[in-house]
Amino acid sequence: MMKIRSGIGYDIHRLKEGSGQITLGGIIIPMSKTIVAHSDGDTLVHAIVDSILGAIGEPDIGQLFPNTLEKNKGRSSLDFLQFTHDLLCKKNFEIINIDCILVTEYPPINVYKDAMRAKIATTLQIPIEDINIKGKSKEKLDAVGRGEAIECFAVSMIRTRS
Repeated sequence: MMKIRSGIGYDIHRLKEGSGQITLGGIIIPMSKTIVAHSDGDTLVHAIVDSILGAIGEPDIGQLFPNTLEKNKGRSSLDFLQFTHDLLCKKNFEIINIDCILVTEYPPINVYKDAMRAKIATTLQIPIEDINIKGKSKEKLDAVGRGEAIECFAVSMIRTRS
């Protein structure tokens, strides 16, 4: 019997003046700020990882890749995504689709959305059309709206492999 499961992921990272670039969806984006994080701080990928981990009943990203370990410092979040994909496959599941909302005042997500989808699809070995990313702003409300943070919500649907 086929099982269908879903998982929800969420991540938020502070922004500070910095290197002039951030990483979202595995894509380097020029920006006057940088993400404050132990790894590369890819908020989008972190939320996706947590959504998949939730769907397969595994601990969250913070437990699997603690920020207290030196080996995770500056690490690409795509490594976390690859590990999660391998775990998903070992448990005999496959991704049906992933839907994300990336909330930020800047950068404009639509410019980078297709490149992000392609990078994530390649890592997860799924068709690009199975990944949706929507960009939203907070209309200058709260820390995200003031440009002090980026947050992301993700939902993953998975099923047992046939």
